Amino acid sequence: MPAYADLFSHDRSFTVGVEEEYMLCHPTTGDLVPRADSILARLNEDERERFSYELILSEIEINTPVSETVNEAMGHIRHFRGRVRDLGRELGFRIGISGTHPTALGDEQQFVDSPGYQWVAEQLHYYARRNITFAIHVHVALPDAEAAIAATNAARRWLAPLLALSTNSPFFRARNTGMLSARTFQFGAFPRTNIPGTFRDFEHFREVLETYLTMESIRLPRHIWWKIRPHAGYGTVEFRVSDMQRSLKRTEMLVALGQAICHRIFRDLHNNHLQQDFELEYLNDALWKATRFAFDARVADPNDHQVMTMAEQVEKLVTYVRPSLTELGTENVVATVEEVLECGSEAREQLDVHAGEGFAGLKAMLMDKVDFGGED
Repeated sequence: MPAYADLFSHDRSFTVGVEEEYMLCHPTTGDLVPRADSILARLNEDERERFSYELILSEIEINTPVSETVNEAMGHIRHFRGRVRDLGRELGFRIGISGTHPTALGDEQQFVDSPGYQWVAEQLHYYARRNITFAIHVHVALPDAEAAIAATNAARRWLAPLLALSTNSPFFRARNTGMLSARTFQFGAFPRTNIPGTFRDFEHFREVLETYLTMESIRLPRHIWWKIRPHAGYGTVEFRVSDMQRSLKRTEMLVALGQAICHRIFRDLHNNHLQQDFELEYLNDALWKATRFAFDARVADPNDHQVMTMAEQVEKLVTYVRPSLTELGTENVVATVEEVLECGSEAREQLDVHAGEGFAGLKAMLMDKVDFGGED
């Protein structure tokens, strides 16, 4: 087996990388169109490593280079959003952003023709074709493998608040699902998409990974899709819980919070003051409430079992990471958190637009409101 632990050794700690998944939409109707092959064919060799397929041809993923700061990562995101927009003008599509496409049907989607994705399709059948979902993934580097495991364990406490701040998928198959994050439910039909249990150490994680491979439950380490995971290819802690965001400010908020959570956790680990083992029932209950309800839902803090509203748990997250935000130069995102608590997540915007303009207006908004950072 590869020496996975070596991949987690980083000279530069708390660097970040971000993956964004975009809808490829018909410019007039907003319906999904299969353009991923055409996009990848237009890229030069240097660009090609920053773009990749997802499961269906009406979706494209970008991944930023390793970035020293959140600000640097956001510069890459602005560039890649603009690049996809410009390719759309040439290839007859527009970029759209949502956690799910609101009306697309699985039977209409074309799978990516590669062994890896065909394996997923063969494993999941109908549920793979139904997975018309779009997420943002935030990667954070820690000094070593044991620190990455500690961060994976301890950061589970904050997954529900991160999802509550980012819900952006109330519609699926032309229905109001009653959820704020239908993406969480759709992707949750896949195996190994849960909140992971507590790992004793890196060796414990490696044993789980190797056992999955031996059992042929997975073919590759990336077929473990937990809400947060040690990424065995990049050697990072990867936050996988959030819906895609149209707003760059809200994207920046999620990236900065992920970085600051890992930064604060490492400080607590160094000071021998880190709680890593939580009641899984409370973690799962809070995650469910983040998908379904707004910020007045009542949850139990997984650390001290104190019952509070989700808004109060979000505020507790901000209090926990604020020293790290200050040290990392990203304290500006606190204002964005406060804005989301006051105005609601992007799921609320979708519900409001649909109530006034129906699905046609909603699909137009999902394209029109994509934030490119002030570019035309």
